Amino acid sequence: MPTGVALRDAREQLFGAAERVLLRDGPSALTSRAVTTEAGCAKGVLHRHFADFDAFLAELVLDRIARIDKQAAALRGSAGTGTVAGNLTGVLMDLFGSVAVAIVGLVISRDGLRARLRQARPTGVPLLAEAAAMIASYLTAERELGRIAADADVDTLAPTLIGAGHLLFADREGAPPEAGAVHKVVTTVIGGVMRGA
Repeated sequence: MPTGVALRDAREQLFGAAERVLLRDGPSALTSRAVTTEAGCAKGVLHRHFADFDAFLAELVLDRIARIDKQAAALRGSAGTGTVAGNLTGVLMDLFGSVAVAIVGLVISRDGLRARLRQARPTGVPLLAEAAAMIASYLTAERELGRIAADADVDTLAPTLIGAGHLLFADREGAPPEAGAVHKVVTTVIGGVMRGA
């Protein structure tokens, strides 16, 4: 592999390469060599930008968590529009239709990565915890608007939706679930607290 190949925004290119390897081959295939080969660069490029491979992986996960933080603002802003079930179905499709399921598998399978992430995110499974917080925030806004029951336990509903959504998408061998299957899970979980929206 030539060492003189310049990468524009090497960090993003390496992250994209890591995601492609994760999605195609799973967490056990994710090595620094696999990432740099996928990115079409020398292995040293990764080590110029990151202290070691676990530091690279931790930055990848934290970057994807930051994307959830951006999604959270958009989801909360959608409160009062569309239907609650439709909004939740959309966010679960976006969240788990991406690389999130593979990243959760990566976090679970690598002790060194989990240890590094605990420094920045001391509780919960990284990515899933932020996704649950995003949904809880949205449900709180809908509760304030009266579209779900005033006594709705959003702190239980949110992780229930995340867990059920994760299970629907966790089978990497099969095709992702259709929106109708996700909507059915959402309406089952929140059906008891809906107030006509």
